[in-house]
Amino acid sequence: MGSPEFWLDAIEHLSSSDPRMGDIITQYREPRLKPNGNVGRTLIKAVVGQQISVQAADAVWSRMTDLLGQVTPQSVLQVEIGDLRGCGLSMRKSEYITGIAKEWCGGLKEVDWSTLNEPQVKDALMKIRGVGPWTVDMALIFSLGLPDIFPTGDVGLLRAVEKNYAGGERLPLEDVISISEPWRPYRTVATWYLWRTIDPEPVNY
Repeated sequence: MGSPEFWLDAIEHLSSSDPRMGDIITQYREPRLKPNGNVGRTLIKAVVGQQISVQAADAVWSRMTDLLGQVTPQSVLQVEIGDLRGCGLSMRKSEYITGIAKEWCGGLKEVDWSTLNEPQVKDALMKIRGVGPWTVDMALIFSLGLPDIFPTGDVGLLRAVEKNYAGGERLPLEDVISISEPWRPYRTVATWYLWRTIDPEPVNY
């Protein structure tokens, strides 16, 4: 999949509604988000990345790739939880990932996710053990490419807003949300570029 069709419209809207955001976009214009359409894989990768550094998550993912070849819900079910733990995952994350794989292969893979709106996706995915709001937001952004996702549970995003709009001072969540209001209906794109200001190397889930 390429970049979402709304990307250029989003850049125009964000730049006109918020000059500071316009400056950020000018600095980090490329690369753009390219949603992968693979919700099951994104859920697994997001669980791997929960509450650890990008570097640590990349190391675990690399070991999982060595173990499984291609990391998919189907390939996860071919190994034991102990094998996943050997990749550097905690017992809890190993259980979560195995549970996601079972739910996916048990029926979720048949869902046409592209036809669902944000509340419908959240309702379907947050029933899975270990899948919370942040994990679903990563799927909405990196798999489905919905335009107006603002993952307030993402510490990196919060720090990026504080860096660019508050001189690095910590902000209450309600202030962060207020700052984001002019970015509607393209907060996914704003999030993508804000992430670049704290890590120019794009992260993908």
